[in-house]
Amino acid sequence: VMRTNIVIDDDLMEKAIDVSGHKTKKETVEDALKLYVRIKEQTQIRQYRGKIEWDGDLESMRRD
Repeated sequence: VMRTNIVIDDDLMEKAIDVSGHKTKKETVEDALKLYVRIKEQTQIRQYRGKIEWDGDLESMRRD
């Protein structure tokens, strides 16, 4: 656990809490950070699009 003190725009935090449905600032910030990491990881994976050769039978896999 990392304790951090930061200044966050009150209006932005209020909107984030409202749209997230979380009850606390901590929950809201942690959820936002998880989303940020997921998005960045997906962006890194996209660099491999069209560069990886796959040899398989998708229709057969779907039937299993």
